[in-house]
Amino acid sequence: MADPADNKPPTFWQMLHSVMAAAFGVQSGKNRARDFTHGKPSHFVILGIMFTAVFALTLFGIVKLVLLLAGV
Repeated sequence: MADPADNKPPTFWQMLHSVMAAAFGVQSGKNRARDFTHGKPSHFVILGIMFTAVFALTLFGIVKLVLLLAGV
């Protein structure tokens, strides 16, 4: 029998987990199927853009910190 939780749309944390897993290429088939079946594409696009921006700003900050500490 199917689990009743499988028919619910993904929660915010499940969507965020899916976006992060997909960004690093380790998304499971079960989660991907859930996302395509019950998720709204707009939510994943928005989360993907936000994740990419935060990731890029984090890398930028790390590089600036390393350059500052190196005295460059």
